[in-house]
Amino acid sequence: MKKTLFLVKLFLFSIFTFIIVNISFYVYAFITPKFSINTNKNIIFYDKDNNDIFEERNESEYVNLNEISDDVKNAIVSVEDKNFYKHKGFDYFRIIKALIVNITSGKIKQGASTISQQYVKNLYLTFDKTLKRKIKEALLTIELETHYSKDEILEGYLNTINFGAGNYGIKDAAKFYFNKEPSELTLEEASLIVGIPKNPTYYNPVTNFENAKKRQKDVLNSMVNNKYITKSQMNEIFNKPLNIYGKNEKKELTSIYYYKDAVLKEIENITEIKDLLIDNNGIKIYTNLDKDVQKLLETNIENEMSNTSMEVASVVIKPNSGRVVALVGGRDYSISEFNRATSSKRQVGSTIKPFLYYSALENGFTPSSTFLSEKTTFNLGNTSYSPKNASNIYADKEISMLAAIAYSDNIYAMKTHLFLGMDTLSNTIKRVKINTNVKEIASSALGTTEINILDYSNGFITLANEGKHENPHLIEKITDNKGNIIYEYKYKNEYLLNKKYVYILNNLLTSTYNYSLVNYSSPTLLSISNDLSGKYAVKSGSTATDYWTIGYNKDYLVMVWAGNDDNSKVKSTESKIVKKIWAKTIDNIYDNKKSWYEIPDTITAAIIDPISGKIASNGYICYYEKGSEPNYFDELNIFISNKKSISENCEVVR
Repeated sequence: MKKTLFLVKLFLFSIFTFIIVNISFYVYAFITPKFSINTNKNIIFYDKDNNDIFEERNESEYVNLNEISDDVKNAIVSVEDKNFYKHKGFDYFRIIKALIVNITSGKIKQGASTISQQYVKNLYLTFDKTLKRKIKEALLTIELETHYSKDEILEGYLNTINFGAGNYGIKDAAKFYFNKEPSELTLEEASLIVGIPKNPTYYNPVTNFENAKKRQKDVLNSMVNNKYITKSQMNEIFNKPLNIYGKNEKKELTSIYYYKDAVLKEIENITEIKDLLIDNNGIKIYTNLDKDVQKLLETNIENEMSNTSMEVASVVIKPNSGRVVALVGGRDYSISEFNRATSSKRQVGSTIKPFLYYSALENGFTPSSTFLSEKTTFNLGNTSYSPKNASNIYADKEISMLAAIAYSDNIYAMKTHLFLGMDTLSNTIKRVKINTNVKEIASSALGTTEINILDYSNGFITLANEGKHENPHLIEKITDNKGNIIYEYKYKNEYLLNKKYVYILNNLLTSTYNYSLVNYSSPTLLSISNDLSGKYAVKSGSTATDYWTIGYNKDYLVMVWAGNDDNSKVKSTESKIVKKIWAKTIDNIYDNKKSWYEIPDTITAAIIDPISGKIASNGYICYYEKGSEPNYFDELNIFISNKKSISENCEVVR
């Protein structure tokens, strides 16, 4: 009896406390200033010239509630928040029901967010699930409900919600999916559109029509259950044919949404800004986007990939500052919002070799250092490894580092890797701030490691910036609506590599497209030689599933990847696509001065035979640290013979 009485008292106390706290929240909301919701510009994105990136689609796209079909309003309320017009921001019975379902099922099967709560999340960037942030969101929801009518909240919600394919707001969605105004949408069209926000990519009717139809049925069922339509009407509407338009008539760049998503992802990692965003009535994000470069990159991708099914990711970065001025995360944002530039990891192939050869230069190698290039099986303890050159082409003689880079010789790379020790490459990758671990195994020298393109750019920024590193970043600063700075990028510009060896390496990487090096094999990027009017350090790489081209000069770094999302094999006939995109982008950037690096005082030049690496009267100009050029030695391999033999690292079987 006492226990029962205690539980009753506890229950009554809890209810009383809940009511008092709830009233306190609403009193607090009532006395707080009214914040603005009559615009979808609470977050404004600016490009490098401080122009509003999306100014073409902001106020002009905002529509009043009376300009939206009743079918849209009924459908969205029915499927998202059936008690929207009854509650004051929170549906407590729905919360309790969701808790019971999720606890009994052992997983999250139901959510309980109201339209008001979702609208707050649309207006303010909210990332983590901390209690502090949840309380702030709850207070904003109460403020919203206190200061605005239900119709005003629904109107704002329909103007900001993500309908997929870069369409934010019902006007965008109606135009894109059906080429109509929001007031013209029929029930069959409305019930399809309002189902999209639950998962904008999965329920995109342009690319996933069957998924969208299943979701439409859920929407229609909810309308039956909430007495908006009858069961017979539902069946009739569901079976009506739909003519999906699926075209974007906007003048703005479609790929710019990948850049925007990358900006939002970057904010997630800025710890000092996350708590401030929700406390400010709107923010301004100043990015490094260069619309001219973004347009150039988008156009080149469209032109070069018109006859392939491969996907693409690419970034353009100013290496001296780390500013990401252009970014593409896929071929078509309206088809796939997955951002491969920020979220995908792929095998990097031979593009990892510049870091291997930098390590070699730092450890006494020169452009003339030679290894025997022939078909080889390496016995590594209990295992063996048999890398192959492209098309099984080998010199069957000693070749220089210059030739190894120009032809991307895998045998030379493997011997260098084993000679230096397999930890050397891994340590160099860490040193240049690439955040992906490279295993200390033989195949790492040939790029079997999967790395994200933005993460990978850390290393190439360092090479392109003469050994100095700066973090790749899209955001320069963030202010509140009054212009007060609440975040600003802090430049580091720290030296990570030795400038003289970087200079030697960068010059070696210009050999990859040079006609004078056609010999027993051809340089790997010879096909784009005629597309280049400037001097660039560039390396391509390929695996069974990936194509890469990465190159730079002092002004710009351009990285391009292509492959299939399902990791299926790429066609050998498509190997030139990424090379063309790279060349036509970097060589046509409007302010690319195409200037090359100044030669360091400690560096000298020598003319060598490209294959043997020896001094030649007619040959190729290479750069050396003073005292290591070939005229100081009869045979440069004296250096290698004085060091431990490769046989200490592996046994070579021919």
